[in-house]
Amino acid sequence: MPTKVQGQVTEYRLPWANPNTASTHELIFNPQGGKYAWVTGQDYDMLAKINIETGSVETYKMPTGSGPHGVAFNDNGDFWVSLEFAGLVVKIDPANGKILEKIDVSIKIEDSKNHINPAPHAIEFAANGKTIWFTGKRTSTVGKISENGKVSHYQLPSLGAVPIYLVAGADGSMWGTELATSKILKVTNEGVVSEYNIPSSSSRPIAIIQAPDKKSFWFSQEASHKVGKIDLQGNITEYPVPQVNSNMLLAGLAFDGNGNLWTQSYTAQSDSFKDYSSGSDYIIKLSRDILTAPANNITNVVVSFYPVPTERAIFHRIKLGSDGNIWFTELGQD
Repeated sequence: MPTKVQGQVTEYRLPWANPNTASTHELIFNPQGGKYAWVTGQDYDMLAKINIETGSVETYKMPTGSGPHGVAFNDNGDFWVSLEFAGLVVKIDPANGKILEKIDVSIKIEDSKNHINPAPHAIEFAANGKTIWFTGKRTSTVGKISENGKVSHYQLPSLGAVPIYLVAGADGSMWGTELATSKILKVTNEGVVSEYNIPSSSSRPIAIIQAPDKKSFWFSQEASHKVGKIDLQGNITEYPVPQVNSNMLLAGLAFDGNGNLWTQSYTAQSDSFKDYSSGSDYIIKLSRDILTAPANNITNVVVSFYPVPTERAIFHRIKLGSDGNIWFTELGQD
C-alpha cells in the first residue's frame, strides 16, 4: 500500500463560530455549477452561502429552534433544506436565503390531533429530480414528498435504526445508511423497504454515495474505520482505511472527477466540547484503484493523507466542489 503525506488544506472560519459549542453540518453545491457552496449550522438555526472564489460568507436566519440540517438541489437548481427540529422540509431562494415553501412532514396519528416529528435529517431528490425523500432519524422511517406535495412514510424493519443519509440510485430506488443498526437500506419508489447487514458489526455507517459507474454505492463506516461497497443486489464488500492513531473515526466520503475516493478521518472526542483528545485530523484520498481492489485488500491502492491545520475538527461532510476542489465541513470547529 503506497502512501503519501501532502497538502494543501485551506480553512474558512464561519461567522457563527462559537467557543462554547459547534454545529456546522451539511455541505452542497448547485449541480448547475456556480461559485457558491451552502452549509447548514443546525444549532444556530442558520444557513451559510460561501463564495468559493473569495471565501466570503453570507448567512441567513432560519426560524428559531428549527434546526436546519439536510440539503438538496434538483437538476433545475431548486434548493431544499430539512428543518429537522421543526419537522419541516422547505424550499429556499438561493439568491437571498428566504423560505419560499414549507412542507410539514410530521407523522399524523390516526383518530387524533397529535402528530410525531420524524426528525427529517437527510433529504435527497430521487433520480427523477421531482420526488424528495428524507430520513426519519427519530422514528426509524424514510419519507417521500411527491411532486404534488403529498407526504408518505415508510417504516424500516429495524426499530431504533437511526437512518441518517440517502442517495438516489440509477435503479430508481433510494439507498441509505442506518447508523445504529449497521445496515444499508433500500426503498423503492412504491415504498418497499429492504435492509442489508454490514459485515463489520457496530460499524456505524455514515454517508453513502453512488459509484462513478452507477452500478454500486460506497459508504463510510465511522466506528470500524472502513469504507464499504454495496452492489444493486445487496452484496457488500469492505475495505480498511489506514488509521494514523487507533482512536480515529471516519465521517463522510466523496468521489472526485478522476474516480479517486476521498474520506475524513478524525480523532474521537468526548461528548463534552471541554474534554477533547488532541492529535491531527486528516483528509484521506484512496486512489481510483479502490474501485477494482479485492475485498479487504488495498495493497495496490495509493493512500494520500492531507493533515488539517486545526485539531479537533469532528468532520461531518465532504464533497467535490464546482471548482474541482474537495470541500468539507468541520462540525467541531465551525
